[in-house]
Amino acid sequence: MSSASEQWTQQAHYDLVTAQAMFDAGRYLYVLFCCQQAVEKMLKAIIAHKTMELPPRVHQLTRLAEVAGLTMTEKQTNFLRLLSNYYLQTRYPDEIVNLASQVKKENALSLLEQTQEIIRWLTSI
Repeated sequence: MSSASEQWTQQAHYDLVTAQAMFDAGRYLYVLFCCQQAVEKMLKAIIAHKTMELPPRVHQLTRLAEVAGLTMTEKQTNFLRLLSNYYLQTRYPDEIVNLASQVKKENALSLLEQTQEIIRWLTSI
């Protein structure tokens, strides 16, 4: 594994641990943001490993999966589409309060568990 790939992988796992910490603290919107970041960085690790180049500076998870050359199930693709929303929307302060009020504990837990599952899968590639 290249050094860049290792660094992306380490950051992905750090974000996943942070997502769990945010869940434990009841900060559910940030659980989803950290989950998105973990998956994004894991996909970038795969791209860096396969291409030996820096991954593209995009945040759309399905696009990164394409660049990584991954064959994914429809369920996985739909999950990446859903999770991508939590990168873009959390950047705008006027939307944070509204979005945070919509994220419930059960939803955050479900997406955290799905993120853990996809990170395990991506790590095995």
